[in-house]
Amino acid sequence: MSPALTTLIACLAAYLLGSVSFAVLSARLFRMADPRTYGSGNPGATNVLRSGNKKAALFTLLGDALKGTVAVLAAKFLELPAQTIGLVALAVFLGHLYPVFLKFKGGKGVATAAGVLLALAPLVGLATLATWIATALLSRYSSLAAIVAALLAPAYAMLFDGADGYTGVVLAMSLALVAKHFVNIQRLLAGQESRIGSKKKA
Repeated sequence: MSPALTTLIACLAAYLLGSVSFAVLSARLFRMADPRTYGSGNPGATNVLRSGNKKAALFTLLGDALKGTVAVLAAKFLELPAQTIGLVALAVFLGHLYPVFLKFKGGKGVATAAGVLLALAPLVGLATLATWIATALLSRYSSLAAIVAALLAPAYAMLFDGADGYTGVVLAMSLALVAKHFVNIQRLLAGQESRIGSKKKA
């Protein structure tokens, strides 16, 4: 099999894995309303938490993170070239953002990005995750924590992984994640953003 075909198949598999929405799966598993019908309408862990079902939110969080980790670790296990591993990381992340199974309307990618980074470059992932946790605890805004972590992730990549590593991949993911939070940025500036743990609106 040619390197180009191997890369194509690996990226397609990663994209399809990323397209699996654990928020929607958790709604069915726990017999809840579809997360796209309440709160922010985002099929992600934070919005699922607004339902009040912490188990469902945890299931969503772990599932979305693990699919990013699994895709990257599988590519590493198969000893694919570094460039292909980077493309696989992007593919699984973009699959979550634009899932074929949900008409390309997916989540915002925070958990999946974390899973990807922890497998791709562990120190970068840990630093980014620590930034998210610290910002979330201080502000209680999940979106603000995601934006701050995303903006700092490329700097962490340069610091821990070097310019010749996966900095380009991290930068692309960061820009996509911030773009996905455009509406949240507007709400934050207007003082209308929901805090972590707030209940869904009727």
